[in-house]
Amino acid sequence: MSEPWSGQGLPPAAVDRMAAIEGSGTWTSALSTGEFAAIRSVGFEPVGQVMGSTVFHIGRSSRYWGYHDCQFPGAGYGFGYSGYGPVPVAVSGEGAPSNALVAVFDEARHTALGRMTEECRALGGDGVVAAELTMAPFIGQLNCFEFKVIGTAVRAAGPYRAPTPFTSHLDGQGFAKLIGAGWVPVELLVGMSIGVRHDDFRTQSQSYSWGNIEMDGWSEMVGAVRADARHQLELQGARLGGDGVIMADSELRVWSEGCLRSRNRGNSEQEDHVAESTMVGTTIARFRAGQQPPRTLLVMPLGDRGTKLRKRLAAVESSPYGDRAEYRRLVQEVSELND
Repeated sequence: MSEPWSGQGLPPAAVDRMAAIEGSGTWTSALSTGEFAAIRSVGFEPVGQVMGSTVFHIGRSSRYWGYHDCQFPGAGYGFGYSGYGPVPVAVSGEGAPSNALVAVFDEARHTALGRMTEECRALGGDGVVAAELTMAPFIGQLNCFEFKVIGTAVRAAGPYRAPTPFTSHLDGQGFAKLIGAGWVPVELLVGMSIGVRHDDFRTQSQSYSWGNIEMDGWSEMVGAVRADARHQLELQGARLGGDGVIMADSELRVWSEGCLRSRNRGNSEQEDHVAESTMVGTTIARFRAGQQPPRTLLVMPLGDRGTKLRKRLAAVESSPYGDRAEYRRLVQEVSELND
């Protein structure tokens, strides 16, 4: 009987699949004919379809037994809490309790991405193109999420191998254009942010207004989470040594929940709004090359150098306007030729 999988390395099913691919001598991919031709045009060959997946249980956390804490001290005290100041937006990237939830999602993404990269390495690939990442609730268990990424592993022609396989959402044509322009993909990234804002009296009165009016509190919330998600994407790219990020997708979800702080204080009527921004992209870097040595200009003497030096020396010596420093230099060069 086989031993249970420890969770390290590739799952047993993936190991068997890699062995079957290598033994068959064939490969599979989801590339179109145009993508296949484009990849080959820049010196790469597909070696097989690869994937990575993981299922994470999302537990509870934080002071109020949940990630979506609005952090507004006036929550639960009714709407006469003007003494508590403006209502903040509790953003994950600024240390709000939802930061722990974002960290779980990030860990799960890294796990799935790492398993796909290991499959690529097992097939002798140098990177993965056309990678698609999905995050969805696990069927039948709402507090569990499945993270899956799937793409096509490719291998560069030539003897040199990349130390770490790259991952990219770019399709075959996009990858070929990137390589042709002198850039390389580094890694598929996900920037995520969660923001929570308490629905105060101003927000409630605006939502019941008969006129056309901006919900400025909610505008502030969605603007804050989008900016934070983009910032997280930039931070990840910078840590990997990338020069920029090519965006693949951007999604915003907004919903309302009962305020955790209000419930803790015996008031179950107040609500918070939660915004979740997710941005997917690939960080890219310019080709790095060592500094070229300075080019040396080769001068080939034409004719007899000694004869030319003596003619110039005679001209300087006979001229009343001759430069004495030039005269001494020419005498030195003639004497060196005679030695």
